[in-house]
Amino acid sequence: MLNALEVFTTVVVGLMVGVEFSVAFVINPILNALPEDSGILGRAHGARMLGAVMPVWYIGSLVLVAVWAIAGWRHHGTGLAVTAGALLILSVIMSILLLVPMNNRGKTWTPGNRPDDWKEQKNRWDRLHYVRVAVLMAAFALLVAALT
Repeated sequence: MLNALEVFTTVVVGLMVGVEFSVAFVINPILNALPEDSGILGRAHGARMLGAVMPVWYIGSLVLVAVWAIAGWRHHGTGLAVTAGALLILSVIMSILLLVPMNNRGKTWTPGNRPDDWKEQKNRWDRLHYVRVAVLMAAFALLVAALT
């Protein structure tokens, strides 16, 4: 049963990392290449859509890792899972304190109401998101290593 939990948790976290990686390195570059009005509308829609889904995914992933760590406390790889959990906590803190407030502003933007510094805000969000993706990738790598 523990093996199934470990694999399920790793898959759930891996899919989340894939979505966030895709946002950083596929979706946002595509939106950035569109004319400004289209790009800003696309980012606002993405912020609304993913802003509704990702909190559940982040917290669910963290809960799964915590259950893995508790259930497998005396098993090989638990230390790696605990470290991965700590990185997931860091990603949640980063999200709540830095990225979500920016996301909440950006999801309401239209070509008619965007602030004058919208590009700077967009670029800051992107930079912080790159850091979050790196943290998530490290957590995922630790979970994969804990499986072996």
